[in-house]
Amino acid sequence: MTSPNGGDFDLTMDELRAVVRFATHCAQSLLPEFETEAPEDARPRQALNAARAFADGAVRTNLQRTTAVAAHRAAKDMSAEVAQLAALACGDAAAAAYLHPIARATQVGHILRAAACAARVAELRAATQGAAGRHDIGALAGRAESPVPDVLRRYPAAPQGRSRLSQLMSALDVAIRDRD
Repeated sequence: MTSPNGGDFDLTMDELRAVVRFATHCAQSLLPEFETEAPEDARPRQALNAARAFADGAVRTNLQRTTAVAAHRAAKDMSAEVAQLAALACGDAAAAAYLHPIARATQVGHILRAAACAARVAELRAATQGAAGRHDIGALAGRAESPVPDVLRRYPAAPQGRSRLSQLMSALDVAIRDRD
């Protein structure tokens, strides 16, 4: 059923804020990874701050969109994969404010890509620090508090991709959808 706002279903501001809160929570722990590599570059922090402001009740503005783009550019400027993923996650947290209520699998990235970045960083840390530094998919999926699982279920499954980030996003998708 098409919603009156032109989407395939309704998506309330409270639901959208919950999605952004989830993405922000996942990205927050990664920010130091970026800032260690590029302490003078504030773009990911600005994106995270814009996301957090929206999640906390501020009006959604162009700030979320512009800071997301800037953080994604910062990711491209990094050579270290962990720093790239950190900046990408921060940008994704801000971009989550623009999740559209259209039933397309590509929209799932707005919900899950920051968490997939966190999972990938955990894998990379585990490879260098041992299993003690590892986050599993279940722990990240557990951060998706209500109504995030219900919102996710309105969309088709995450697209199956070849990249490790796509694989992690698919695993998170299944883990969150399977929760009660």
